[in-house]
Amino acid sequence: MFKYSFLNLIRQSFKKHKDWPQAWRKPDPKKSYDVIIIGAGGHGLATAYYLAKEHNIHNIAVLERSWLGSGNTARNTTIIRSNYLLNESSDLYEFSLKLWKKLGSELNYNIMFSPRGLLTLAHSEHDLYQLKRRVYALNLKNIDSDILDIDQIKKLCPILNFSPYLRYPILGASFQKRAGIARHDAVAWGFARACSNYGIDIIENCEVKGLKIINNQINGVETTRGFIETKKVGCVVAGHTSILAEMAGLKLPISSIALQAMVSEPVKPILDPIVMSNAIHVYVSQSAKGELVLGAGVDGYNSYGQRGSAHITEKTINALTELFPTFGRLKMMRQWAGIVDVCPDASPIIGQTPIKGFYINGGWGTGGFKATPGSGWIFAYTIAQDQPHKLNEAFSLERFRSGYLIDEHGAAGVAH
Repeated sequence: MFKYSFLNLIRQSFKKHKDWPQAWRKPDPKKSYDVIIIGAGGHGLATAYYLAKEHNIHNIAVLERSWLGSGNTARNTTIIRSNYLLNESSDLYEFSLKLWKKLGSELNYNIMFSPRGLLTLAHSEHDLYQLKRRVYALNLKNIDSDILDIDQIKKLCPILNFSPYLRYPILGASFQKRAGIARHDAVAWGFARACSNYGIDIIENCEVKGLKIINNQINGVETTRGFIETKKVGCVVAGHTSILAEMAGLKLPISSIALQAMVSEPVKPILDPIVMSNAIHVYVSQSAKGELVLGAGVDGYNSYGQRGSAHITEKTINALTELFPTFGRLKMMRQWAGIVDVCPDASPIIGQTPIKGFYINGGWGTGGFKATPGSGWIFAYTIAQDQPHKLNEAFSLERFRSGYLIDEHGAAGVAH
């Protein structure tokens, strides 16, 4: 599956790991491109990749104000799933989950995709009712999801606290077997190398400072490395979508908030499935290195700081040890925050804008990483065809005018 990468690793070992070839080219920007993608995170790189692969557009620049993957792509908890409630959401995330399954082979890059299943815990009769509603809706669309009783949960995750005297005792759970995790950095690196092989220019340390618009048509972007002409711009800058949109004179219904995550010291394999609890408010998985990767809810105020608040960290750790007393003596190694764009209905904006040639992909809230390949695929289609794909028709800006919102607050897994 990764034959080329393995042979290359052996070849480089004989050179004592000196003079490694660049994974992707580092060109200077050209004067003009057919398409410019702003943001070299997972979604932006995936968009560029699928523009080349699916639509034969190669004269593309991906602009990144810092280093590649420095934003939310490297600042999340890597959970991948498709168990959303509404048809529009489940269709999109299911499409993405199917792409995840073959993505490592397609990119010839080990993204460490690990489908180990996701347990979403119920702590009340109301929780169970909501989970059953979601499971039945998913089953109608032939998307795998099941309701588990206590004995079934114990077989999957025996180290959970099943005491009936808990503040929120475990009454049941939903389970999606195909859900999993992937290595976020590897996803960005794999897409970057594939883009570079297609001749796409990835230009790091190139911040966009303005958009040139003439007669309601994009004509180029002003950057810290000069002006670049183009007729099409895709904005994929999680956390800063509203800032880029403001350069085009657009005001979006988006709030930017810090979402924290943290990892523990590594331990031997002990937690197989991903475990999520909305009531106790934590989600946790174990990485390939043995670290526990955990997160919870967003901060209570708007921010662009990649730190988060101390009280959120404390509540997240308290929630973890309530569900898993055996983790109580683990040390936390590091903590960080990503900046998430949150729309009023907890669903993204993917599509055209009133500015011709200016397209937006943002507002993913806490669900951006899991959608990476699917998001890139449909956004590439939208840019290339200048019209939405059927999978993102409902996620247009127009829904905030018409009132046809896609309310996914509950299925998003944590309260926004």
